[in-house]
Amino acid sequence: MKLNPTTIDQDIEACIDVLEKGGIILYPTDTIWGIGCDATNEEAVKKVYELKQRADNKALIVLLDEVDHLDHYVVNVPEMARELLDVAVKPLTIIYEGAFNVARNLLGENDSLGIRIPHEAFSQRLCARFGKPIVSTSANVSGAESPRSFGDIGDNIKQGVDYVVNYRQDDDNPHVASNIILLRNDGTIKIIR
Repeated sequence: MKLNPTTIDQDIEACIDVLEKGGIILYPTDTIWGIGCDATNEEAVKKVYELKQRADNKALIVLLDEVDHLDHYVVNVPEMARELLDVAVKPLTIIYEGAFNVARNLLGENDSLGIRIPHEAFSQRLCARFGKPIVSTSANVSGAESPRSFGDIGDNIKQGVDYVVNYRQDDDNPHVASNIILLRNDGTIKIIR
């Protein structure tokens, strides 16, 4: 698929405007379509939980633009994380313990936080341009099946966000969620998905 820079740039600028104002967006990622917000804004994160009808004790993941920025949000990034990210062939979300500099209502047990570094044009550019982590949770009501394409997203989600990205709406190739692992500070790994 050829990228249309004008459309992508317009979508990114619109997303940045919404994110900076504490709003929520519906956007394509390196996996499935996601509901996103500024991961440092507790009120915005609360809106995402409400839209998904999800209990706020279930942590959400975030996207970050590059591996080198992990240190800004995780107290101790295990070297194993960098190695895993280097060899991963599918999108990989790693849950780290000891996260900080994000909204408290994003964190799980042991201040854990799932972070993924996307390698897809739109979400990568959006994260780089925004300069902060962006929430990325599946664009569905909690408990419902994750949408595999834009057409699978329910109207309640589309109407419940402040901006819907135009880019990739016509892509009907089925997409799947990332692999998820928990990487504990003691070096143990647990496969979640």
